[in-house]
Amino acid sequence: MIPSIPSFIQFHTLHTYPVALINRDDAGLAKRAPIGGVDRGRVSSQCLKQAWRSHEGPDGLCAIEAPQTIRSRELFERMLVEPLVKEGYDLDLVRQHVSVLRDLVLGRSEAKEKKKDKDKSKSGTPPVHTEQVVVMGRPEVDYLLAVAMDALVKGISPATLEASLGRDGLKNIRELHLGGGISAALFGRMVTSDLLSRCDSAINVAHSITTHAIETEPDYFSAVDELTSASGQLGSGHIGISELTSGIYYGYVVVDMAQLVMNLTGCSRAGWRLAARDSAASQVLDHVLGMICTISPGAKRGSTAPYSYARLAIVEMGDQQPRSLAGAFHSPIPTQGDMLSASVAALAREIRIQDKVYGSSWARRSLLVAEESPIDPIAPRASLVDLRRWTATFGGA
Repeated sequence: MIPSIPSFIQFHTLHTYPVALINRDDAGLAKRAPIGGVDRGRVSSQCLKQAWRSHEGPDGLCAIEAPQTIRSRELFERMLVEPLVKEGYDLDLVRQHVSVLRDLVLGRSEAKEKKKDKDKSKSGTPPVHTEQVVVMGRPEVDYLLAVAMDALVKGISPATLEASLGRDGLKNIRELHLGGGISAALFGRMVTSDLLSRCDSAINVAHSITTHAIETEPDYFSAVDELTSASGQLGSGHIGISELTSGIYYGYVVVDMAQLVMNLTGCSRAGWRLAARDSAASQVLDHVLGMICTISPGAKRGSTAPYSYARLAIVEMGDQQPRSLAGAFHSPIPTQGDMLSASVAALAREIRIQDKVYGSSWARRSLLVAEESPIDPIAPRASLVDLRRWTATFGGA
């Protein structure tokens, strides 16, 4: 029997990071969050998503058969102007054409026009940059590149380019399949343009927090000047201090299956279950779980090697409203004894209590790097390979 496709899939994880700086703030210190009266170590959702978006291994988004997403302030300059100039077109003319297309896609404002005029006064051919990072998919970029190329081939001037596009302008860009690319389909993009399609995030990522009070150590370090030391001079070439931490981090991710399928296929909300099995949703779930469990963010990689696989991962599938299990750690785990076992026990207790109070129709599986665990009766254990297969088939294997 083919299992029904759940509305939501939740991932709960515990990762351990000893002597590392996973996510730092603008002062170079480890990010924190006060919870339960004590500061916790924190890894922002932006940090986690960036690590997963940029991963180029076999589990990365780049390995999914779907258009990729480009994020840059220099997108129009790098992806449109430079290819057209390489084709032999005049730089100044190309930038003027692309500037018109940029304004049509992103919209005009008085501030943008003033800045454009200021840039033009400095240079006859101002780069076609944007104030904010623009998120566009490869299909959208290729579409705009073809429009610009067509205008140049036909000799349409920048001044008449907008009028030459006709009443519908660039509205065909809305019809592009996965126009914003796979990353935008998963993690969303905010746009103010009438032409670009806004993608609501299908994968919601919480900030990871330590299950206990943050433990930190100031790291005094120095760099040796090899040439001066070889000549007998004393002293260091550089001295500095950074902050290192260690901790067990609880992570929480929710996949809204209806939103994911809608973003991947362009189907309506009413028809998402019919479209799900013919979409890339299964492949996305397989890759996402693999990255959640094995891909680590982290600063100071060269000096701390902050690579860690999940010590625990729980996957839940169902149609109920998702809920975090972070309440298990509102009272911090004591920093003595077996902190990992205590964290696992706290999660098991939280699941049992919530199931008793609210009931549960969640289907569950888990992986755990331990001999025995109170999680086992609640979420049958599997290897990562089996857990990925179970997740990608919506609980069917």
